[in-house]
This record gives sequence, C-alpha cells and structure tokens, in this order.
Amino acid sequence: MKTFPQLRRFAVAAFFFATAAAWSQTITMASTTSTEQSGLFGHLLPEFKKASGIDVKVVAVGTGQAIDMARRGDADVLFVHDQAAEEKFVAEGGAVRRYPVMYNDFVLVGPKSDPAAARGKDIMEALKKISAAGAPFISRGDKSGTHAAELRYWAQAGLADKKGGGYRECGCGMGPALNIGSSANAYVLADRGTWLSFKNRGDLAILVEGDTRLFNQYGVMVVNPAKYPHLKAADAQKFVDWVTSPAGQSTIAAYRIGGEQLFFANAAR
Repeated sequence: MKTFPQLRRFAVAAFFFATAAAWSQTITMASTTSTEQSGLFGHLLPEFKKASGIDVKVVAVGTGQAIDMARRGDADVLFVHDQAAEEKFVAEGGAVRRYPVMYNDFVLVGPKSDPAAARGKDIMEALKKISAAGAPFISRGDKSGTHAAELRYWAQAGLADKKGGGYRECGCGMGPALNIGSSANAYVLADRGTWLSFKNRGDLAILVEGDTRLFNQYGVMVVNPAKYPHLKAADAQKFVDWVTSPAGQSTIAAYRIGGEQLFFANAAR
C-alpha cells in the first residue's frame, strides 16, 4: 500500500507528465490577421486537430511581424501572404521550403458614391484617381502582406510619394482598417476573405476587383529546425503536410460565408 507522501508524489508526477504531453501536442503558428479575422482558422484548425491530435496556437499579426516572430525562433510554423518576403526568409535559412497553400484576391473598397471615380477593373488607374482627388484612403501601415501589396501598387502607378492628401496609415490589422474606412467613408485595400466576413460595412462597397495584379497567394513553411532546434519541427511538418494534402485543401475550399468561397486551394503558379 502506498503511503500519503508516495501518493502525493505520484499525483504530482502524473500532473507534470500530463502537462508535458499537452505541451508537446501544441504548436505555435505565426500568421496574418486576414486568416484569423476571416474566420478561416476557426474552420480549419479543428479539422487538423481531429486528424492529428495537435493543437495550433495562432499569433495573428501582419505578415512582416509574423516573419520577424519566426526569425526570432518564436513560432514553429509560418502561414503568411507576401511571396517576396517569404522567399527572402527561405533564402536566409529561416525555413527550408515554402509551400503555396491557397489564394484569393485583394479588392479596393470605398464609398458607394465613389467621389474619386475609382470604380473599374484597373487598380493602378483607381489609385491615380484617388491621389488626384485627394480622397481619404486608409492604409494598414503595418508591414503586413496587404500593406506590402498596397505599397507595390502605389509604386507601380508612379505614386510612391504622391498618394494624395487623404492618405492615412492606421498601423492596424485588416478588420480595424475597414472599421476606420467605414466610419470615414474612405477607400481601403482589403483581402477578399476579411471583406466577406466584415459586418460593419456602412456605405462601403467593392469598387475595384478582377485585376490580375490583385492576386493574393498564401504560403506555409516550417521554421528551420537546424537553425532553431528548440522548435517542434516534426509537429509543424505534420500541419504543413496536412494543410497541403487533399484533406486540408478540400477543408480550405469548403469555407464559405453567405455562399461565397473565401479562399481557393493551392495556387502554385
């Protein structure tokens, strides 16, 4: 028969064993506000948990901040949408490989009355008109994938330093940027996923869509275990393998709001 001290030691040991086991079955993913605020992860991650038994803790920030997190070794897996920055991270040795996992597109939203006459299918022409009119434009200004794309479009339109008198940076995520845009009746570049899930639209509507330059691809990668040996690379690889498998891809494609598909599977091109 065990004595009380022995039983207590047994209980303490069992507690720590259970805690360690639970910890080992959780990975940290650095990702973007668009994947989180669109509701995708609420749909996707429970299915991964069913398939693997692994929980995923998501830290949702802008893509630039997510990559910085991974660069510090503070995330096991990275799920973001700035291909140039992702490829740079791989080239630096931060990850061994980038996997294209899904895509959607960016849209330019603005007041239905469209005071800058930006409506159309050409994002460059729209930005030129917004700049010329000095119309209010809310930029995320947070080094996210969406912010990087927006700055690229301004530069390609020849307006890197001439964005107009109404241009403002909020230094915030996609949802808050849309909230500010709604209250200010301003133009905003948004990813379609977050826009479709956004409820506080006010007078905003999609004004520019369908330009091939608005293509928005997401990549996923395991943070390099050779560089960061403390990370849980094996479990992170299980997530990457699952999300790029037919099961993961069909789960992504099945996520809809109001009948509209928010993300499309594996846009390798």
